[in-house]
Amino acid sequence: MRTRALTLCLAAVLLASAGCRQNMHNQNKVKPYSASTFYADGQASRPIPAHTVARNATGAQVAIATGLTAVPAPTEAGPPPVSLALLQRGRERFNIFCSPCHGRLGDGKGMIVQRGYKQPTSYHDPRLVSAPTDYFVQVMTQGFGVMPSYASQVPLADRWAIAWYVRALQYSQNARLADLPDALRSQVESALPQPAATPAPTETQP
Repeated sequence: MRTRALTLCLAAVLLASAGCRQNMHNQNKVKPYSASTFYADGQASRPIPAHTVARNATGAQVAIATGLTAVPAPTEAGPPPVSLALLQRGRERFNIFCSPCHGRLGDGKGMIVQRGYKQPTSYHDPRLVSAPTDYFVQVMTQGFGVMPSYASQVPLADRWAIAWYVRALQYSQNARLADLPDALRSQVESALPQPAATPAPTETQP
């Protein structure tokens, strides 16, 4: 009898405790702009730290925080200045972080795409060829579609280097000899394989 009474009491306690809810709205907190006795200035809302950039900021603030221009820039714009060393660094970082999906040619046929991963758009697509250079920095910074953000893995300077190397990949598939200086064009043309000469037709006797 005593065991039964203890069992009933325990069940009642468990049922009662199940009815007590301590949701997040019951936690110890202060509402925005309300008074507070904790801080010396008496305000619950704290001052914004220096150099904080709002999510909807524009202009120079965006460039400082993300490395992006507020308005799409022409393809020649954007730090750092383009150099051979920058392109070499971009190629190295691209081959490490980007080529598994985008392929070393930038055609979107990387190794993991060949194994079933969603194929990204080729960098040689007209839409991406005409995109500003900082667009690629933005995608690496924020992610796009199934591509995650690489901001935590690739520093901003390397994102710019990769973006400029993407430009070099695009140009490699659309380069024209006419764009080269005369001296360099002659040098390149002399190094190109020459087409085989067509043999002259031979006369046959009637």
